[in-house]
Amino acid sequence: MLVQTMARNIIAHSSIFFCFLVVAIAGFAQSSGKAKLGANLSVVEAGRWTAVRRGIEFRKMALERSEPASTIDLKLLRLDPKTVVPRVLTASQFQLKAASAKTFAEKSGAVAVVNANYFDENGRPLAYLKSIEKEINRSVSKHALYTGIFGMSDATPFVVHRDDFQPGQSTEALQTGPLLLNRGAPVEVMSGLGRYARRSVIGMDKESRVIVAVADAVIGGLSFGELQELFRNGMWQVNAVDLLNLDGGGSAQLYLKAGKFEEWLPGTAEVPVAIGFFLKTN
Repeated sequence: MLVQTMARNIIAHSSIFFCFLVVAIAGFAQSSGKAKLGANLSVVEAGRWTAVRRGIEFRKMALERSEPASTIDLKLLRLDPKTVVPRVLTASQFQLKAASAKTFAEKSGAVAVVNANYFDENGRPLAYLKSIEKEINRSVSKHALYTGIFGMSDATPFVVHRDDFQPGQSTEALQTGPLLLNRGAPVEVMSGLGRYARRSVIGMDKESRVIVAVADAVIGGLSFGELQELFRNGMWQVNAVDLLNLDGGGSAQLYLKAGKFEEWLPGTAEVPVAIGFFLKTN
């Protein structure tokens, strides 16, 4: 009987120790950021969400790739639609052909701006596009790249698959892609799009907050698969239910000015369309 009791105690204490060990390991991975994200990518610094203004949080993550050797800065915003409203901005509103995210913010009064959809060599926006003023491109493209829509309906932001999009029910919208996450599930993207590049994305989390992220790197960047993993992995607390890729490469850029806090991640190209975020007045 005594032996059985001792055995039960050893098992119980071993189970408790194992649980503490698992929690400790998870905590270490979160704080030290050494966990793997894909085959050759690690999170060096996970960062923390920091409130820079009511309804606006900023975060910076540092990632490191072993092959090819490179570092990536991922800068993120999390915006509460109760206090912040997105708007589709066009450079033509300000008598410009194109502009940087910072110029869009200065001209419009937006507290934050990220680049938006793709455009051609002449600076004309591609695929469906509707601003608060007018419907600019009326056709929803069936191209394999443009699988997602970001827009506003009854002052509520959304990200949806193009097949679920109803133009008449939106006040503003833009088409881009590929759609990376749809209702929490990864979306298969067209072949040949897995390369590493500077990326910008916009999404929605389960609390209906808008998440914006821009990946900056001198060499390479992130793949779509890595973005899908990052925004589905609960370890990093950046979970998105829906996630949409915006124009990347030299177009990827982000500007934030909230009180004394300022963050400017420039691109190498000006863009004709951007998404601005404005503080609600009521």
